[in-house]
Amino acid sequence: MVVGVVVIAGLIGTMYAWRLIHRGRPVWKTLPPFLAVFGAASLLLMRTIDAPPPGGTNVPGAAGVLAVGLLSGALLYLATRVFVVIALRVPSFARQTRKAYEEAATAGSRRELVLSLLLAVPGEELLWRGLGYRWAAEQLSSVVAAAVLVWVLYVIANVPSRSLPIIAGALVGGALWGALAWWSGGVLAPLASHILWTGAMLSLPPTVADTERMG
Repeated sequence: MVVGVVVIAGLIGTMYAWRLIHRGRPVWKTLPPFLAVFGAASLLLMRTIDAPPPGGTNVPGAAGVLAVGLLSGALLYLATRVFVVIALRVPSFARQTRKAYEEAATAGSRRELVLSLLLAVPGEELLWRGLGYRWAAEQLSSVVAAAVLVWVLYVIANVPSRSLPIIAGALVGGALWGALAWWSGGVLAPLASHILWTGAMLSLPPTVADTERMG
């Protein structure tokens, strides 16, 4: 009961946070503190639910799972750069993509990078691919259905941002990180993937000049 309440509260809270951000509240002052609190709560509550069994076969040990997570994060970063080139050819995507990545380029200070990598990303992964996935697997008795449900809820949580790049990131990234959680049965692989991707996007974001030159 408590676990379900926390997951639903995390969903509603994330939606509200993105609504505030859409109205002008700085993202760095909104999402990291909120996700840190829910991440800590999720970490405590995860111990009350057995981890779902891995969905993949021959899952390696922790080092192998970590390596797969990091590799997937690097590939997602490269795919994102290609996506930005394509997105700039669609007017609505172009406008919002330019805005999002120009903001990332100018706001990507060391403080924002630390806040994201130490608070926001771990909190998000512990909430969704950690507690949320375990809760869904227990309720549905199916790891596949649980991964799909968590992916859908994660996308819904990001819709109030009204940002096509953010929603696209939730669709693609959420699917990848959910698949990693399903494959490994844990949160280590999606956490490593998400941290590497976010760190790369903030420290080496696609710029308008890059995308125009590549296009």
